[in-house]
Amino acid sequence: MSGLTTRILIIRGNGCLTDFMYKLNTLYNLCQIIPAEPTFMSNPIAIIGAGLSGLSAANTLHAAGYSVQLFDKSRGSGGRMSSKRSGFGDLDLGAQYFTARDADFVRAVSHWQQQGWVERWSPQIYQYREGQLSPSPDHQPRWVGTPRMSALTRGLLGSLPVRFECRICEIFRGDQHWQLLDAEGNLHGPFSHVLVAAPAAQASALLAAAPALAAQAASTAMEPVWAVALGFEHALPTSLEACFVQDSPLAWIARNTSKPGRSMPDSWVLHASSQWTREHLDLPASNVIDLLTAAFERVLGQALPPVDASLAQRWLYARPAQPQDLRALCDPALGLFACGDWCLAGRVEGAWLSGQQAAREIIASIGK
Repeated sequence: MSGLTTRILIIRGNGCLTDFMYKLNTLYNLCQIIPAEPTFMSNPIAIIGAGLSGLSAANTLHAAGYSVQLFDKSRGSGGRMSSKRSGFGDLDLGAQYFTARDADFVRAVSHWQQQGWVERWSPQIYQYREGQLSPSPDHQPRWVGTPRMSALTRGLLGSLPVRFECRICEIFRGDQHWQLLDAEGNLHGPFSHVLVAAPAAQASALLAAAPALAAQAASTAMEPVWAVALGFEHALPTSLEACFVQDSPLAWIARNTSKPGRSMPDSWVLHASSQWTREHLDLPASNVIDLLTAAFERVLGQALPPVDASLAQRWLYARPAQPQDLRALCDPALGLFACGDWCLAGRVEGAWLSGQQAAREIIASIGK
């Protein structure tokens, strides 16, 4: 660690070797990227978007000693990892689960489990193709936030400063600093750097000050997904708890109440295929619910009892149409950056890794 500016990090152990090793690994990674003589910064770094990617970057920057200010247009953190409260429990309408392959992400997930933010989900999983339902051979470890998917991002947010219900419409740079303009006409700033952690289409508009970055974001096509939730007073008579679906309007089915920490009446989440969603993008929600409920019945091969509650949500930017390998978009000279799951493969892991990459790029640029 010679040549690095002295920084003090107190690692408070809780008796768990895995948790200690995660914190030690985080410290090691920061030692690789903290500049030996960092530029003094009196202004914080703005992060637009409090989903997993933005929070991944925010935590790394905060741990390295930099001030951050988060903004999000929604009422809470999470983005597509947010959960919706309803009369039949908390519903994961966006991301259904995540897997961990990258070594750093595996360590992060283990740490989150120690914090009580995530748990393993081992559903009875099936596959449906050509009209036939059969057990799925896919038994890779799956993780979910507990007691709802948004618990992970709430945990990562912690006490970081954030402005919710604040839609940033424009960012512009003065002689030295950045200013942000929200939808109500309010200015926020000054900021030393700006990180845009929003879906590609929204990021493109905010990156106008860096045309090359804006063009990269604009060229990333995103797929939409209709999501429907159904609630039943009595549990459906089926062992199916999750299902990959082909040859149907549906692409995915999950018994929401089979996930750890969910204990409300029987609830299900249905995701339409992106193709079906594109063809029915502007269909009224009530019609979407009826059509996807009928498709659910065909998969189960049985008539459903009356639905006690239902809702639908349309995700316009659910996943990138093609896997990307951008990792993060960077203009160090301007101090403008972007990250998100769309920079990689569209998975939860990709969102976290993209945020990590953006944070490293920002810290590296400060030392130049």
